[in-house]
Amino acid sequence: MKITIVAGARPNFVKIAPIMDAIRERNIKLNCISYRLIHTGQHFDYLMSHSFFSQLNIPQPDANLDCMSGTHAIQTADIMVKFENELLVNRPDVVLVVGDVTSTMACAISAKKLNIDVVHVEAGIRSGDMNMPEEINRVITDSICNHFFTTTILASNNLKMLNIPNDRIHMVGNTMIDSLYKQLNSAICPSFFKDFSIKEKDYFLLTLHRPSNVDNKDYLLSILETIHQSVDNKIVFFPVHPRTRKILQGFNNFYSNIILVEPQPYLEFLFLLKNCKAIITDSGGISEESTVLNIPCLTLRNSTERPETIELGTNELIGDDFKKLHHCLHVINENKWKTTNIPSLWDGHTAKRIVEILCNVYN
Repeated sequence: MKITIVAGARPNFVKIAPIMDAIRERNIKLNCISYRLIHTGQHFDYLMSHSFFSQLNIPQPDANLDCMSGTHAIQTADIMVKFENELLVNRPDVVLVVGDVTSTMACAISAKKLNIDVVHVEAGIRSGDMNMPEEINRVITDSICNHFFTTTILASNNLKMLNIPNDRIHMVGNTMIDSLYKQLNSAICPSFFKDFSIKEKDYFLLTLHRPSNVDNKDYLLSILETIHQSVDNKIVFFPVHPRTRKILQGFNNFYSNIILVEPQPYLEFLFLLKNCKAIITDSGGISEESTVLNIPCLTLRNSTERPETIELGTNELIGDDFKKLHHCLHVINENKWKTTNIPSLWDGHTAKRIVEILCNVYN
């Protein structure tokens, strides 16, 4: 079986790393899979991309398409054209895409136009919010793929409602959690952390990247003001995307307990996450990791494509309700957060299940 694996953005690297490990392990026993790894270049900053390759033991890409900045349309078109050229020169039996970023959708379209099978890892998740670019990417990708690897029963049921045959839907679990379990004991304390006399579970972690939260400076400062007033003067570490940092020029003069730091490599971020009291975020993937780690998670969005993290896990949707944000932070400070569970098959063995199914289908 010849397989082309696509990654383009920070979450993709965390999801493909265990798949690459499972392929290498399979080939030790039975050398039956050849692969090419393609980096679209969608995330091109060192801390947003290259550091993940070294920390997660991902081999260097066979090709980097260098599709970087631009509008959604420009970036999508650039990826489609360059990935089509890659496939024309190196045609595989199947293309594997992960997640819901622009690269996922664009590469799936290019492959299907060339009559190449596409399999989607993390298929079937839905937020119901078509204002999210990721939701558009999910819907389009899932409408054309051949096989679907899902993280939960709900994701599988979403696909069944589209009349996708059961034998093409495979509930396997969550490869992001595979990486989490494998790397948990390898987490690295960031250098800046040592500048603060902080005990475990005595600080908060904040991540924001969605335009609705960070592009309007006044609104972003309202989020930070609410957090500042609600954490009992505890330190809040805020890894800031370069684009957001420009919006917050001079911000460090406002709140001494909210510490702006650079975007963190995977292992450094994992250290901050597993040791924090709670995380405030607008990321979907982080709500999955925090659920497994039993870390309270407050999501500054009005919808989520991962409702299991709320129904079973540690997550709570906040939206733009600052009163709710204040209340939830108070509950967390009182150590009264809800009792939680971990979704089925989030056990660290998802990638092995994926590779086994691929071998059964394509060999």
